[in-house]
Amino acid sequence: MHGPASSGWLLVALCAATGALCLLRMRSGVEEQRRSAGGDALMGFGMAVMAVPAAVFSPPWWAWPGYAVVFGAAGLHALWAARTDAHHLHHLVGATAMVYMAAVMADSAGRPHAHSGAGVPLLTGTLLLYFVGYVLLSGYRLVPVPAGPGRAAPARAVAGGTGWGDRPELARACRLSMGIAMLAMLLTL
Repeated sequence: MHGPASSGWLLVALCAATGALCLLRMRSGVEEQRRSAGGDALMGFGMAVMAVPAAVFSPPWWAWPGYAVVFGAAGLHALWAARTDAHHLHHLVGATAMVYMAAVMADSAGRPHAHSGAGVPLLTGTLLLYFVGYVLLSGYRLVPVPAGPGRAAPARAVAGGTGWGDRPELARACRLSMGIAMLAMLLTL
């Protein structure tokens, strides 16, 4: 991706850490949570690889079409899985964004700073709007709601019950960090 190396490395660290956490979430006893965590892990690691600063490592020309194929297949899988769980539609949008970024990077591979000056393309703007909304909604969902009159206190996991990887706020935090990282990556296009 284009941009300063220091922010690129921070983005790599954020995405790789999120991908690793999602791999740990795959240890869940609930099959749907494992599948969702697998999609999140693929996205996290894919974003980490894509965010490596170009000054450090410039992938060969065939890497960008390879990314497009991998994330195109992930998008098709997400479309198929969306039949039973609507969250996979977000995976579809994320995979579409990754294919789009890979295509842009493949197009600019021989031209390091080839910007047309025509402003933000429509698809980039649409993806930016989607991810801004997603980040705001995900952040809002992470805000704790205090127990008060007429509200039940949140249920806590009992020892031997659900594992830490099954906690919904952990999945939300992973998705929030990946949404922020996706925004940063789209802004560098």
